[in-house]
Amino acid sequence: MKRDLLFAYLALVAICIIWGTTFLAMRMAVVDFPPFLFTIIRQLTAGSILVIFMLTIGKVKVPNKRYVLRQALAGFLMISVGNGFVAWAEVHIPSGIAAVICSFMPVVVILLNLAIQKDERPTVPIMLGVALGAVGIGLIFSEHLSDFAQPKYVMGIGMTLTAVFSWATGMIWMKKNSADSNPFLNAGLQMLFGGLWLIPFSLLFDDLHAIPWTTKTMLPLAYLIVFGSVIAYTCYSYALRKLPVTIVSLYAYVNPLVAVVLGWLVLDEKLNMRMGGAILLTIAGIYIVNRGYQLRNAWKAQLSHD
Repeated sequence: MKRDLLFAYLALVAICIIWGTTFLAMRMAVVDFPPFLFTIIRQLTAGSILVIFMLTIGKVKVPNKRYVLRQALAGFLMISVGNGFVAWAEVHIPSGIAAVICSFMPVVVILLNLAIQKDERPTVPIMLGVALGAVGIGLIFSEHLSDFAQPKYVMGIGMTLTAVFSWATGMIWMKKNSADSNPFLNAGLQMLFGGLWLIPFSLLFDDLHAIPWTTKTMLPLAYLIVFGSVIAYTCYSYALRKLPVTIVSLYAYVNPLVAVVLGWLVLDEKLNMRMGGAILLTIAGIYIVNRGYQLRNAWKAQLSHD
């Protein structure tokens, strides 16, 4: 295995574990701290650290305007909406539920790819996987039917789904527009702009009258800045540049398992045999979709080679 490929897979392993823990850390903080402001502080700090490091110690040249605008757009899609909306949602829904919804992201990536390439049709495995995943999600929600009477719970689900679609869109767009760029500077600029784009959201929707600067909120913030943003997002940008999108998106299999178990252990969130089975069914559906997509692409490549 080539060295770059080895590092890419190690980066993917780091993403699988670290991003699984971030749902818990975010939930612990945003219950008391304004969620958009929390995300702004997290992303601006992490982005600034990474950009300054790359432009000084990393000796990366100052990017041109077009490059910066590309990262600004990606930052809005993947950080402002993809991360900021989940932070807001976790005020109203359990961290495990948010993680399971986000685990559907690989399926959204594939469906968006199919929509973009309109001459392609989904295969039977892809349709079967989507159906299984949908059934799994439905079973998970069935454990929280009473919560749907709360408008903010429903809005939290909607915000998380919006975040998933936005992240998937940004992921596809970046894969097509970042081949000639530095993945670490990409990550820093995306976080920096992602935090900046959220300032209007914070002014409009956050309660900024009483901000609790306590250990309970600052420890998760520090963890998310260092591990969730600087380390994990850098790993993600690197893996995205070196590996296929469908491979990188596999981190979404592991994240919900880590998040649900941690939510159960630390925050006493709901977890029973039915929930566990539903989560595994959802992940199985995602796997079948990915596998069907990979097999279809391999088959097409073989036909073109022949």
